[in-house]
This record gives sequence, structure tokens and C-alpha cells, in this order.
Amino acid sequence: MLKGERLLNVVQAMGNAHRSDLVRHCGYVSVNADGQEHLHYSAFYEALLAATGIDLPGHNGRSHRKGTHGRELSYSTHVHFNGNLMVGRAYTEMLQLKPGDQFRIQFSQGQIRLVPLQSKAR
Repeated sequence: MLKGERLLNVVQAMGNAHRSDLVRHCGYVSVNADGQEHLHYSAFYEALLAATGIDLPGHNGRSHRKGTHGRELSYSTHVHFNGNLMVGRAYTEMLQLKPGDQFRIQFSQGQIRLVPLQSKAR
């Protein structure tokens, strides 16, 4: 996802492109396991506002969202006693993940990345 000056440059370069094309081209898109595309307009507009120097009250430079039980999402976790890391339901719902969705785990430069595997058919 593009941010800052790079985001502004692409938006300006694309001129009168349709907003869905802008959102997609700037990387604010995800594809579900069933192949459906989901455009993240809110995240795109928040990044665009931040890139232009507009700070929305209560955001502190990051998006604040409420989980399914009204708790504010912290975007951090900890290693449990058994060595597992937990990603809560609120996060999987935001990404529209379903039980059985599969991911490849990539480890590079001290970071873990989950890459969705394309399902054959559901």
C-alpha cells in the first residue's frame, strides 16, 4: 500500500481515473480465498489525508477500529505460554477471512508475512 509522497504522486499522475482504479492501483485491495476483490476505501482515504498533512482527531497516525465486542483494536499481540501467536476474530473479519482459508508463512528480515493461498474451489 502506497503512503505519503508516493501515494500523492500516483494519485496526481492518474488524473481523472475512477476512484476504484485509484484504490486498486495504490494497493488498497485484498482478494478473498474465493477470488472476490475487496477495495479498502477507508484506509485509502485515511492514507491520502495523512499524506496531505491532515490529522484526524483521535487517530494518532493510525486507524482506530472497534472490534466485534466494542473494544478498540490495538494491532499488537504477544506470544502465549505455548509459543503460539493469536490473531483475533476482529482482524480476520476485517479481512473477510473464513474458516479453512489457508496461508503460506514467509519469514524474511525478522518479519512474518501471511500470504493467502488461492483455493482450487469451494
